Amino acid sequence: MRKQVVVFGLGRFGKSIARTSTKIGHEVLAIDREEKEIQDISEFVTDAAQADGTDEQALRELGVGDFDIAVVAVGRDMSSSLLTTVLLKNLGVPHVIARATDELHGATLKKVGADRVIFPEQDTGENIAHSLAASYVEDYIGLATDYGIGKVVALEEFVSHTLEEIGLSGSSTDNLRVLMIHRGNNDVIVAPDRFERIKEGDILVLSGHDDDLERLTSSDRT
Repeated sequence: MRKQVVVFGLGRFGKSIARTSTKIGHEVLAIDREEKEIQDISEFVTDAAQADGTDEQALRELGVGDFDIAVVAVGRDMSSSLLTTVLLKNLGVPHVIARATDELHGATLKKVGADRVIFPEQDTGENIAHSLAASYVEDYIGLATDYGIGKVVALEEFVSHTLEEIGLSGSSTDNLRVLMIHRGNNDVIVAPDRFERIKEGDILVLSGHDDDLERLTSSDRT
């Protein structure tokens, strides 16, 4: 499903997210402080703007608060990434993904409101772009265009229901397949059947199309 995505910071990682997101079909606004970076990316995204992510007035003028997803991909300037994250949440962006350089940086980003923290050493820009449509999907691995494998922490409304009851029957014709369930510290259920009942804290490992992953984790799964 098409999303409005704004990407802050156009280093190699940010550019990868911006370009891949555009190819997938999202509407992408790319933002950086440097004019050169804007010139380099402008033909590959919906729109590009030279601006400072820590300037609240500039963000308001760009209408950033109306976007579905924001990716804070700035480099090693921790203070800028933290302030940008705070401003984005204050402006009402529903889902903010922020890049961290280390565990302390990541923990701090979480505390100031980041909905998801990513580490470039573990997450590629392409995989992050593919996972944008499904906000609750983690550790996404793209296998083909609009198709991949991702982990989903069981939503509250899944708990105590069977896989079949939430629309994951295990049939070969299903758009989404449950490859395994990670339960607790060491319990792994491989290829669970449709009668498996979901417990609080379960992590579902799913394969399928990006749009189907999004529908599973959205408030309206009809």
